[in-house]
Amino acid sequence: MEKKIKKTISCAEVSYDQIDVTRNLNYIPKIGDVALFEVLEIGKHKTVQSESKRNVAILKGDFILAAFANRYATAQFEGYIPEQPTEILDILGAGGAIGLVKSKNAAFEDIEPTKLKLVGYAINDSKEIVNTLYFNSTKSKFRGEVPNNAKVFLSIGSTMDSGKTTTAAYLARGLKQSNKKVAFIKLTGTCYTKDKDLVYDCGADVSIDFVNAGYPSTFMISKEDILDIYQTLLDSLAAEKPDYIVMEIADGLVQRETEFLLRDTAFMKTIDKVILSCGDSLAAFWGISFLSDLGYKPSIIAGRFT
Repeated sequence: MEKKIKKTISCAEVSYDQIDVTRNLNYIPKIGDVALFEVLEIGKHKTVQSESKRNVAILKGDFILAAFANRYATAQFEGYIPEQPTEILDILGAGGAIGLVKSKNAAFEDIEPTKLKLVGYAINDSKEIVNTLYFNSTKSKFRGEVPNNAKVFLSIGSTMDSGKTTTAAYLARGLKQSNKKVAFIKLTGTCYTKDKDLVYDCGADVSIDFVNAGYPSTFMISKEDILDIYQTLLDSLAAEKPDYIVMEIADGLVQRETEFLLRDTAFMKTIDKVILSCGDSLAAFWGISFLSDLGYKPSIIAGRFT
């Protein structure tokens, strides 16, 4: 029986000519490199999100098309793209982020990641390895320009699962009920559409994320690259002429990418209001203090602790 390839959302926009099996033992992958993998053992991830956004079951022996990426998720896995040619790999995220798990939340102490075997790299008709970063529309360099002079509300949180997305979603809903044109951006994170889909379902006119700029993940990429992603996404909203842009940054205040964005003056000049979601009252007190020291007093305090 010829098995079909289950294409994950991380590489939904890519096309390829064939699978090259000759580079597996001599090529070091980079973020966004697309490859074909065989499922060896089912662990934490029993499904992957397909290119149609449907969560499809995976079974031992299945083949999936996915992209190499890093991931940092305090409630789940910390994992990285291998630094040497590696054939046995882990699913880091259900959207098709592949690498090697370095650490995991205590809740998964007895649960292993789903194991994959690298079958081969996807290549184009020029024999180049296909990479998600190059299947995007024109990328923009950061200029700090917001389309339509829209007001930008930044939804951040004390940690992962503190309520950032829910807060952003209902803020978008309230703005829509006030007859405003609303866009949502998820600027950082790991490929998976659940968050942007929720905000869209709550009423946002358009909902986009870093994957629309070609990145399967933003963990461990440079600040300059993230700022360029931001401008690329802003420019893509120009035709929508939004009145408001609600934007979420993943994880918590002191996570690498979140903290360096909050400390970047040019980035913060594009922000009109800061909204802080927290998991408990202690996090709220500390978060307010942390942001106030940076000169950004939160306009709204929300999240699970409320």
